[in-house]
Amino acid sequence: MRKYTTAKTGNTTGNAVGNTIGMDMGDKSHKAVVIDGGGNEVGREEVPNTREAVGEFLGRHRGATLAIETGTPCRWVAEMARGLGLDAVVANARKVKLITKSSRKNDWNDAAILARLARTDRTLLHPVALRSAGDQRLMRLAKARETLVRCRTAVVNEIRGFCKAEGARLRKCEAEAFAKLRADLPGEAADVTGPLFEQLAGLDAGIKSYDGILREALKRIRGADAGRVMQIPGVGVITAAVFLASIGDVKRFGGKPRDAGPFLGLVPRQGQSGDDDPQLRITKEGNAMARRLLVIAANYIMGPFGKDSDLRRHGMRIAERGGKNAKRRAKIAVARRLAVTMLAMLMKGTDYRPLAEEAPPGAGAPDGGVAAATGGRDAEGT
Repeated sequence: MRKYTTAKTGNTTGNAVGNTIGMDMGDKSHKAVVIDGGGNEVGREEVPNTREAVGEFLGRHRGATLAIETGTPCRWVAEMARGLGLDAVVANARKVKLITKSSRKNDWNDAAILARLARTDRTLLHPVALRSAGDQRLMRLAKARETLVRCRTAVVNEIRGFCKAEGARLRKCEAEAFAKLRADLPGEAADVTGPLFEQLAGLDAGIKSYDGILREALKRIRGADAGRVMQIPGVGVITAAVFLASIGDVKRFGGKPRDAGPFLGLVPRQGQSGDDDPQLRITKEGNAMARRLLVIAANYIMGPFGKDSDLRRHGMRIAERGGKNAKRRAKIAVARRLAVTMLAMLMKGTDYRPLAEEAPPGAGAPDGGVAAATGGRDAEGT
């Protein structure tokens, strides 16, 4: 493998205390730039994207600080680095504007910037905490299920489109019940959609299988926390799993549940300058899936089946103000307050109270209360 060096990168002692490495990670290889304690670049190297090559490179720089960005390989690279005695810092790729907005952006320059920011002030990297193994499993199960749901939606929409082209319109129904409409298809559409209905049956079975796997995993990994947040109507297994996996350890918020809104990108951007303070859209930072599920839960809370609660009243007050996109703003506001409420419940170990004036219940959520929680029908549905 080619190595590009400005100085010798090897370290015969295996000790690089005081050095800082910036590594720009790619699909096939990573670009690494090494600077010493004085800020001088002492080497750069292209490292193949394999565990063996990365381990060999990091092993020659024990005691150094490694700065990488969030991305697909960041988890295993950071874990390997820490296991080899390096101080690994994972930067929030969206917030390092010196890289994303650079007019001279390339892999080597990106790696050098990472190294210099980590050496001078690592807070400029907006470091992120990686999920625990259990939370990562919950997130992967939820994403795998979502992939099947999207495939099923695509199949259903394609079949409906075929029918519309033949002048027939199928009645509305839940996605899992769509197979029952097969007899209503017009001749030509019925003839070409046979394999699609076979795929639909397989997707339905796969989704149901993931439902059971995810429920059991949630009960085993975050059972008590899940049972607590699922007391809120509209928060089902999937929403609870993704929210908990995104939040991770509640101690990272320093006892400030209101930080859940900014953390999940549910607060407006700010562009204030002098007297100019425009109203902007939400930041959409953090986990997109968690944010979407919270908005879906907020839609349920404000919908015809939503029960009276402070969350519902809060949304209705905003919606009643009228104006452009009032209902949309109300849903976002409820989703934000829902995230804050869930995080506060986890921090304080309290049960859900729909209305503030209600007396707090005497008993907490049962341990492993996923099966016991009664939040009504899952808002996220299918």
